[in-house]
Order: sequence, then C-alpha cells, then structure tokens
Amino acid sequence: MNDMTRSKQQKRNLRLAGTKRNMALCLFVLVLTFISCSVSYKFNGASIDYSKIKTIQIDQFPIRATYVWGRMEPMFNEGLRDIFARNTKLAQVRRNGDLKLEGEITQYQQRNKAVSSEGYSAQVELSMTVNVRFTNNVNHSEDFEKQFTSSKVYDSALSLNSVQEQLVQEMVDDIVGQIFNETVANW
Repeated sequence: MNDMTRSKQQKRNLRLAGTKRNMALCLFVLVLTFISCSVSYKFNGASIDYSKIKTIQIDQFPIRATYVWGRMEPMFNEGLRDIFARNTKLAQVRRNGDLKLEGEITQYQQRNKAVSSEGYSAQVELSMTVNVRFTNNVNHSEDFEKQFTSSKVYDSALSLNSVQEQLVQEMVDDIVGQIFNETVANW
C-alpha cells in the first residue's frame, strides 16, 4: 500500500472509531437516563399504597329509583367491580375490606331536552344518579358520601327501547369512572 492509500484508510478508521464511540456514548447516556429515573407513572390513574391497603369490599348497589330498567343494576354492579379489578391490585372481598363501597342507584329518568320548531320534543335526555358511601378503613379522613350523575341525549324520533342499552352502558361507564377517580385516583 502506498502512503496516500494508507493515510485515507487511517482517516476512515478514525472516523469509524469516532462514530462508534459517539454511538456507544449516546447508548450509555440513554441507558443511564432510564436507569436513574425514579419517576414512575401509573397509566390507570390509581394511587394506592398497597403496603397498607390490600382489599376492597364492593357491595351490591340496588335500584331505589322510581323508574326502573332491570338490566341497569347488574350492568352497574359488574362495571364497578370490573374497573377495580382491571386497574388495581386490590383483592375484592365480601366483608371487612380496607376500602368499602356501598350505595344505591337513586335516579333513572328521561325528560325532554329540546323542542322542535313545531313544538314537539326533538331530543330526550336520559339520566342516572348513583349515591355512593365510601369508607377507607385505613384512613377515615377520606370517607365520603356523594352522588354521581351521568346523562345522555338521544333523538326523540328513536324509541327508548332502541337506544336504552347503549346509553345506559355509556352512563354506567361514566359513573364508575367517576367513582374510581374519586376513591383511589386522588387527582
């Protein structure tokens, strides 16, 4: 090899070594950043001290409303149990839970929401209210009794029977989300 070719080869080797060194340094900094970060995020929103709170008791929420749709009660009770099962590590127990949820579905009604230019109902609002008593047997300062409400609007040209299941499911999802956030998310 002549001196010129050898010099080009050495320059190429130095650049390659520099690039490898830079990549290794970047990788090292990236790994160090991930390892040294002590911030942890819980994407489910729950902030529970599992060293103190291990169980939750979720009682049946009966319907105490004047107007009743039979499927609403099991939909609500299953939805409430499911959100805690999916988003926490709490064991669900029948009695003596560290946390306790009890209450009743107190209101389920529909009312005219908007009137058309002809004077007829154009939209109907369906609403649901649940009264909740929450007891934190580890920290009673967090205990509360509160009502949670959700409502959905549908076109009055549709019958309630045709939209009821979907709308009730949406209201149940909304209310159990509100209850979850109020009891264990501590936003």
